Amino acid sequence: MAADIYISELLDRYGAILSEKQFRILDGYYNNDLSLSEIAENEGITRQGVSDFVKRAETQLLYYEQKLGFNKKLSSLKSAINRFRTGKCDIKELSDLIEKM
Repeated sequence: MAADIYISELLDRYGAILSEKQFRILDGYYNNDLSLSEIAENEGITRQGVSDFVKRAETQLLYYEQKLGFNKKLSSLKSAINRFRTGKCDIKELSDLIEKM
């Protein structure tokens, strides 16, 4: 389940880079909880075709994150902001993190 959430987050970050069809299929699968069969019917392809499509698009999203790291950077920033709000981080540390990004 955690892997599904991670892929959904990556889809939010990098979805615009994917083709419309890739985005539509992954969005249906991860965000709208459609089955492979439902997506296959909607797209006019086989269930196996959808499965292959999902795997290739997941690999592409993971590649984008590996190269660009937006999801990791956003997570670090959110964590620092939460620490700042609770007084466990000062403004200098937060500022330094933002500078590195």
